[in-house]
Amino acid sequence: MERKDFLKWSGICFLGLSLFSWLDRMTVSEAGAELATTTPTGQKRWALAIDVKKCWAAQEKGCRDCVLACHQGHNVPHLPEAKEEVKWIWLEPLGKVFPEEVMEFGGGKKQDRAVPVLCNHCENPPCVRVCPTQATFKSKDGLVVVDYHRCIGCRYCMAACPFGARSFNFQDPRPFLPTVNPDYPIRERGVVEKCNFCAERLAVDALPLCVEACRAGALAFGDLNEPASPVRKLLEKGLVLRRRAELGTGPKVFYVL
Repeated sequence: MERKDFLKWSGICFLGLSLFSWLDRMTVSEAGAELATTTPTGQKRWALAIDVKKCWAAQEKGCRDCVLACHQGHNVPHLPEAKEEVKWIWLEPLGKVFPEEVMEFGGGKKQDRAVPVLCNHCENPPCVRVCPTQATFKSKDGLVVVDYHRCIGCRYCMAACPFGARSFNFQDPRPFLPTVNPDYPIRERGVVEKCNFCAERLAVDALPLCVEACRAGALAFGDLNEPASPVRKLLEKGLVLRRRAELGTGPKVFYVL
């Protein structure tokens, strides 16, 4: 092994040992509390709210519009091997998304019905904390985004994310793309990716693709700091859940029941 390769891998091993030592000493909740800050005046807090009942009604008619629009628009490949699957938004049973809410009696078949799952764009994201190259960072609008050119594929962010919202490119995605959107970059093998709340569309005052594609009106997106925003209006209509909110990460994806 050449000296430069030895130094590179020695550094990676050292970072790995440091990460697991830190995870041993700190819970995600403690990390969230340490990172907690007040939102600067005028800064947006983008969030997504899902009307679960409307979503279920649409799924009964075979709707998967949000998944298809997102994956087509962001050149997300469809890989045949489940262990290598890349996904930005997908459907999971309610009982798996909220295992702590599963009721022994009264839950019925609702626990088996699916809801959309994606990156929660946390207020206090543990993935940002552990990234050694700052490839994962929070934008000025509070979005958790990835710089694919900085990503070295260490996957620390995947280990730190309590929601399983990140995917690793085990192989070149190009052969697995039936169509290509030229307006969005195709990722390389060896990098991590995830939902970015359509940051490229928000920059030109357009809605995220999943929201725009949802014909059932089950998805609402907007600024949490704006009382008249669609997301705030939906949050006032029913019982609201967030995934593993007790960890202190501050998820910004809400489920309205």
